[in-house]
Parts: sequence; structure tokens; C-alpha cells
Amino acid sequence: MVNIKEIPAFSDNYIWLIHDSSEAWVVDPGDSQVVIAALAEIDMPLAGILVTHHHFDHVGGIDDLVHIYQPRVIGPQNPAIGHIDQRVTGGDRVRVCGLEFEVLEVPGHTLDHIAYIARKHQPPLLFCGDTLFAGGCGRVFEGSPPMMHDSLQLLAALPADTRVYCAHEYTLANLAFAAAVEPGNVSLAQRIQRDQAQRQRQLPTVPSTVGEELQTNPFLRCDKPEVVAAAEARTGRKMEHTAEVFTDIRQWKNDF
Repeated sequence: MVNIKEIPAFSDNYIWLIHDSSEAWVVDPGDSQVVIAALAEIDMPLAGILVTHHHFDHVGGIDDLVHIYQPRVIGPQNPAIGHIDQRVTGGDRVRVCGLEFEVLEVPGHTLDHIAYIARKHQPPLLFCGDTLFAGGCGRVFEGSPPMMHDSLQLLAALPADTRVYCAHEYTLANLAFAAAVEPGNVSLAQRIQRDQAQRQRQLPTVPSTVGEELQTNPFLRCDKPEVVAAAEARTGRKMEHTAEVFTDIRQWKNDF
């Protein structure tokens, strides 16, 4: 049986700890000290690391962890990320705690960004870094908005029950923006109430599911009439393509 536990880091990061009875892995260890503490709690060494992209809050702890545990490190085709034992690209497969993960290329937030999907697990498990967030998506730093839109469409096509393990606790801020875009979305209003209650109890709002994101995340709803109308009202022009809608609402969120 595979267990997945969030390790809070910095002010709002989540490092994901994946372990079974024989080995432990982490995803995007920006902070080594919280990982070391979490491993001590389960009394296991670190067997491996999955990396989604090169930002420091996702890779900053790798050097220490490699020095202490000598784990296997798997990550994107970016030579700027040190200690990588296996550089992977879209379609590659890796095994973690007995599960087969497929690598997905999801550029936009960064050009090297990848995600990992365990399709055969029930439910499927997605570790998506800073591409798809609960209720939102990452900023477009290195790619283009159409590139990010394409990456999100790839994730949106995954099975609805896929559990989405993103890397930040940004949910309430994301949902506040989503409500500005779609004030009439009943599912969104219900999610806001639920997730506010979660945070009041100091519990994480993630993982979510792909199905929930399709119902409430405006960045996956760029074809929906209310989202299109909101983008058109903001820009004062007609929009023919969902990538145009995405580009506008991503800029809107930047300024929100």
C-alpha cells in the first residue's frame, strides 16, 4: 500500500512524501530539513526524489538530501538542476514505490516543467508541481500563455477521479479569483465554503481531483460561456479561441 503525505515547507509549499513499507520518495524538496524530519517520523531513509522543474523552492533541498541519503534523483532535461541521475521527457516511465509513473511535458510556468501521472493506480495520482493548482494555475514565467493553456488541456483530459497533488497552498486566493470570473458557479461557491472550513482547521485543501477542477477552476473552463463572457467584458473584444480567453484571465489573475 502506498501512502502520500504532505510536508509543509516555507510559507505555502507542499513537498509530497510517497512511501510504502520498503521505500520513501519525495517530490520537489525545496527544503531539506522538513524532509529529514518527516523521514524520521516514519523511520525510513530516502530512496528517491522526483523533480518537476528548476525553481529553487522545488530543488533547494536536493544537495543536502543527496549528501545524507544518496537517493536516486529523477527530473527534467535541464542541466541547471544538479544531482539528476535520470533525466526524463514526455512519455518516459519511472517506478516509485512499486507504481509506474508516466512523465508528461507541461511547459508554461517554466520551459522544463514536467508532471508525473500514475495512470494504473486507483484513483490515478498526478504530481503536477506549479502547472495546475487547486482552483488555479501557475504564473507563466518562461513559456507563453498558449503553451500553458495546452499543458493545462493535457491535464484536463486525465480521468475525472485523478487526484491532483500540486505544490502550493494557494487555494483560497485562487478560488476568490475564480468567483470573480464565475460568480454564478454553484459548485464553486460550495467548494469555497468547504475549503475555507479546511483552512480554519489548519488542514490542507489538496489534493483535489481533475473532475473538481473542471467544475470550478476557470483556467480549465475557458470554453464555458460565463468565463468567455467575463474575459470579453474585461477586454471589450470578441474572443474566438479558448487560448485567447486563457491569456486574458491569466493576466487578470496576475493583477487581481
